[in-house]
Amino acid sequence: MEMNAYMDISAEVRDALEVGKPVVALETTIISHGMPYPANVETALAVEAIVRRKGGVPATIAVIGGRIKVGLTQEQIEYLATAKGVRKVSRRDLPVVIAMQKDGATTVAGTMIIAKMAGIPVFVTGGVGGVHRGAGESFDISADLEELKQTDVTVVCAGCKSLLDIPATLEYLETGGVPVIVFGSDAFPAFYSSSSGCPAPLRMDDPAEIACLIHRKRNLDLKGGILVTCPIPQQDEIPFEEIDQIIRKALDLSAEEGITGSRVTPYVLQKIVDLTEGRALRANQALVLNNALIGTNIAAALCRQK
Repeated sequence: MEMNAYMDISAEVRDALEVGKPVVALETTIISHGMPYPANVETALAVEAIVRRKGGVPATIAVIGGRIKVGLTQEQIEYLATAKGVRKVSRRDLPVVIAMQKDGATTVAGTMIIAKMAGIPVFVTGGVGGVHRGAGESFDISADLEELKQTDVTVVCAGCKSLLDIPATLEYLETGGVPVIVFGSDAFPAFYSSSSGCPAPLRMDDPAEIACLIHRKRNLDLKGGILVTCPIPQQDEIPFEEIDQIIRKALDLSAEEGITGSRVTPYVLQKIVDLTEGRALRANQALVLNNALIGTNIAAALCRQK
């Protein structure tokens, strides 16, 4: 494996990659921007614990002092959870934070890029970005979708964040040639809700079946990633109709306060937590843990395929 001059891979992750153990990439925007302290640290450590319990090795990814870190220590996770000025790092931001020797928490797109550099094929996150409501006028489409079109990493998530235009997002992914799988359900999930009302583009119920698809796609030398969506467990979900009304209110508040660009999603997600009196935060934690369980099973099955 070719080592990038700006990247430090932890000994645990490097050893696992060399001997063919399942490694699962994890992002850090959820730590620095997605959850309040200390829930962010608790969730990050709980996700890592699930990966280990299922026989995998977690590779939490960030940029610290201009160095790409693949596999964080608990102290580094604590630092990202409380430090000020940690930048959200997508494709456009990666060379900036490295050149300026700054700290950065990786988004879905940023984590995909670094996971690919490190040779990690499976990445677990909460939810992916997509086409925003009103994108016909604003052109607000997440860089996550562009990365899925070009970077060969499988992203395991709970679907699109509910504040997005989900039908438009699915259309965009179809046009981009991205296989979209729903694990164990006929309905495409919507982050806090097990169903968005959109049918599953493709249903698969077995991690080994998904690993086979990943393996065959790679053998065909087809460019781009795969999106595996996992419905939030029903006992933890907020029904789509209920959360949709809350999201609309949060979006209206963001418009009234002049929130734009990359600040919209973290602002709206925090407003959703406030308006649901913490229920949305608990749902967020539950879905990430569920994704980690399924994602590690897929990574393990992919190692067996090899």
